[in-house]
Amino acid sequence: MLRLQDYATFKHLQQSGVPLRASTRFGEGLAAALWEREGHGHYRYNPANHHTLSFWVAGGAGFRRLRGRSYDPIHGESSLWVVPAGAPTAWEAAGKGRLLHFYIPTSVFESRVVETLDADPSLISLREEGLQRDPSLENILRSMVLPLSWEEPADRIAITQAGEMLTAYLAARCSERPPGALFMRGGLAPVVLRRVQEYVEAHLQRDLTIEDLAAVAGLSPYHFARAFKRSTGFGPYRYVLRRRTERAKELLAAGKIPLSDVAQACGFGSQSHFSARFREVTGLTPRQFGRCFHDRPLVERAGTWNL
Repeated sequence: MLRLQDYATFKHLQQSGVPLRASTRFGEGLAAALWEREGHGHYRYNPANHHTLSFWVAGGAGFRRLRGRSYDPIHGESSLWVVPAGAPTAWEAAGKGRLLHFYIPTSVFESRVVETLDADPSLISLREEGLQRDPSLENILRSMVLPLSWEEPADRIAITQAGEMLTAYLAARCSERPPGALFMRGGLAPVVLRRVQEYVEAHLQRDLTIEDLAAVAGLSPYHFARAFKRSTGFGPYRYVLRRRTERAKELLAAGKIPLSDVAQACGFGSQSHFSARFREVTGLTPRQFGRCFHDRPLVERAGTWNL
């Protein structure tokens, strides 16, 4: 797997002393970084060895893309910019903002072209484009990427699935010659679905990724995520989270097990993260659930499993 310093744009910003708030590598070579940009002046990126998607989480209105004597403005919060690999860019900075970068190797983008466009990747290129706002991309970033703990094992499926969705969307939305996208209409075959579900149950304590589950199904991660949701009604991340929660309920019902041990057995990296995700699904903290279960008469406890 590539190191973060292997992504040219990340290395440039790090060496320039730009404050880094968070960073991660995930999936099949993708990486993300959250930067705090502030200052005045001009700066230039040399051609990078990867595509870059920039998203202004906050601020950014004082920045603009220079093009000789002209420029393209950055429209501030929620605006995006796509820079293809090999393209030098020059910018003017005036102000501050929080900037989320996604670094996408060209090999990953080419794979997504094959999967989503059914096209020869040698005939398709990613174009540079500035977007004042793109609701689809913004929804993925603000709902599936920014709220999660990037290094938390239990959130890795959501992060990797977000990466799949972003790259597929860029292949369809920002390609120079995009043919009509092809989407899988059906779900997983019953035998394949059962194999994936059995794998999940046997590995709930592990750091699962979308690639792990897709490999079990024998599909690309992008197609697997779509087919799995059609079969179960849940995306892979939400399904695994619910199964981890059910496993936690069983352990909590057994009683006398430290919460930290329950968290570890169910694939959560910390007790605090376990408590937050458990409450997200059930409406109760693990401690509240344990008290609720053990304080009720036996005949009433069956209903607790549906919280």
